[in-house]
Amino acid sequence: MVDYHIRLDGVSKTYGPLSVVDDLRLDIVRGEFLSLLGPSGSGKTTILMMLAGFQDATEGTIYVDGRMINDIPSHQRNMGVVFQSYALFPHMSVAQNVAFPLKMRGVGRAEIAARVGKALDMVQLGVLSERKPSQLSGGQQQRVALARALVFEPGVVLMDEPLGALDKQLREQMQLDIRELHARLGLTIVFVTHDQSEALTMSDRIAVFNKGRIEQIDTPRMIYDHPATRFVAEFIGETNLMEGEIAGREKHEALIRLDSGGMLRVVDRAEFAPGRRVLATVRPEKLELSPDPTEANSIPVSVTDSIYQGDHLRVQLEGRGQRFIARRDRRAAEWGTGARVHATFAPEDCWVIIP
Repeated sequence: MVDYHIRLDGVSKTYGPLSVVDDLRLDIVRGEFLSLLGPSGSGKTTILMMLAGFQDATEGTIYVDGRMINDIPSHQRNMGVVFQSYALFPHMSVAQNVAFPLKMRGVGRAEIAARVGKALDMVQLGVLSERKPSQLSGGQQQRVALARALVFEPGVVLMDEPLGALDKQLREQMQLDIRELHARLGLTIVFVTHDQSEALTMSDRIAVFNKGRIEQIDTPRMIYDHPATRFVAEFIGETNLMEGEIAGREKHEALIRLDSGGMLRVVDRAEFAPGRRVLATVRPEKLELSPDPTEANSIPVSVTDSIYQGDHLRVQLEGRGQRFIARRDRRAAEWGTGARVHATFAPEDCWVIIP
């Protein structure tokens, strides 16, 4: 039996005529790392604020451990919250900042000292306990904010774009640190981000939001390899999209007649009825470039640009009136602009979305 820690049942949030979150039904498993991913204005942070108790739901019910918490004040919900802005008190030391939630809860001095030391050791900041926030780097300040959220041993930790202000290298290191901390402590973490790579790296599951609704919720691998909608396919990384209709079947493959011309072969699925409109999606790393057509799916294209990006080449292509992107190994032949090639891919590397 699945142990659901948090349940949002028909939760909506409106501001006058504006609907920010629309009839949300979401179950969060105990101990999982769930990322709420989507563009700005898709409702992610509003959901987090309702979970934390900083905003009220217009409609619907929020449960934690089977108990309705809609009317429970934020400080009684046993949830740690980490913001992008850190929200540290500049006049307090690191240890005093981390101790603050415990003081507000009336915890004794000896226990505060023990818990603060434990929390700072968790984030590897024990030796900096007497410094002020202004004496710390951005990454260290974020670790203090994380320690403060963990110090009172909450059942749930809510994180709102906590790594957004960090540089790329530090951000990637913090992603791994938070992932390791989650695995070690078994916390339930709800993590808001608009960064697809961050969500793919850290999450057990990802809920992709668009206009206050979940477009798809699944594991990172399923979200990336098997997007449920056009929005998910385009929002999660880069992809090549081709529109057409099911033309028939051959053995274990379905045939798609593309609107731009030509035919694709894809792995057949039961819902592929002849005449049905579909959207075929192929990730750039699945595209091979060949000087000659192959037995696999093969689309004649011209190279419009080839960009060296360190660990790979980003090859921009155009053919049959549409654009394609291929991501090739940096050691592969660098096709010159204007080269005529064939973009090829296997039937199993093409995922089909049914509108």
